[in-house]
Amino acid sequence: MKRFLALILALMMVFALAACSSSDAGGEDVSGGNDNAQDDGSADSGSGGEDGEEVPTEVTIASLDGTGAEIELTVPYDPQRIAILDMASLDILDALGVGDRVVGTADTSLEYLQDYINEDIENLGTIKEADLEAVMAVEPDIIFIGGRLSASYDALSEIAPVVYLSTDTELGVVESVRKNANTIASIFGLESEVEELMGGFDTRIEALVAVAEGQTAIVGMCTSGSFNVLGNDGRCSIIGREIGFENIGVDADIDTSTHGNEASFEFIVEKDPDWIFVMDRDAAIQTDGAQLAQEIMENELTMSTRAYNDGHIVYLANPAVWYTAEGGIQALDIMLSDLESAVL
Repeated sequence: MKRFLALILALMMVFALAACSSSDAGGEDVSGGNDNAQDDGSADSGSGGEDGEEVPTEVTIASLDGTGAEIELTVPYDPQRIAILDMASLDILDALGVGDRVVGTADTSLEYLQDYINEDIENLGTIKEADLEAVMAVEPDIIFIGGRLSASYDALSEIAPVVYLSTDTELGVVESVRKNANTIASIFGLESEVEELMGGFDTRIEALVAVAEGQTAIVGMCTSGSFNVLGNDGRCSIIGREIGFENIGVDADIDTSTHGNEASFEFIVEKDPDWIFVMDRDAAIQTDGAQLAQEIMENELTMSTRAYNDGHIVYLANPAVWYTAEGGIQALDIMLSDLESAVL
């Protein structure tokens, strides 16, 4: 009887051990399956963004070449070292919050961009003349230029991809800013930021348009003691194109996009506009010993005009912004403020 009980007990132990062995093997299979799934997932996310999407190393944007022709340009995605030779581009980069990537910049007198003029950021020359050796020394991933440096496009392209954007007066200043801001934002994956930064501009322009309706204007620039009239094809074109003042200063077919056409004060008296808008170029570029725009404009002839007697001669309060940074988001805000304070 004892032997029979011992045999039964032994058989029970064998079955118990077999069951445990089977359970352990099954557990290892499940665990092994989970490990494999986890490896696959981390490989995907390791090569991608937070949502598992692959992060590009390059992006293709619309830019201009040295001749001003539109091209497709491949640039590094999310570049870490930026060289700046255009203030409108620096303005946009600053607004997007990537200004800490700037390793070198052209000199500027613009107050709101003075954080970039310091000993930690290399001086790369001016927006008209780049110091090529300095640009090369900062080893940029990407370079931004404006129209004043178009002749240096090829030389700069030997160093890094060159992004050249401009204001399209046919498109309008506001839409050009929006377009260029979206282009720059796409390089950093920040497209969603642009609409918020541009918010409110359309409403502000509508208020100015209401004042400009049916009003004539001469738009011009004081430089070297003279007054040059500007058309709707270049600087200050927002006044005639988007705000809607009828610019009677020049024939629409005359190219006035650079510095305008010199006009006599007799011409201003003859036209006798409702408004005269004046940008002081010499103040914008800090010309030593230059006459102030007000000193040039307020002479016996112009003081006989309707604009003068109605208090409608407007000296744009921030000429450096109008002259060197038109095309920037923050510049657009300042330019509209100059107009609002004068006409609203």
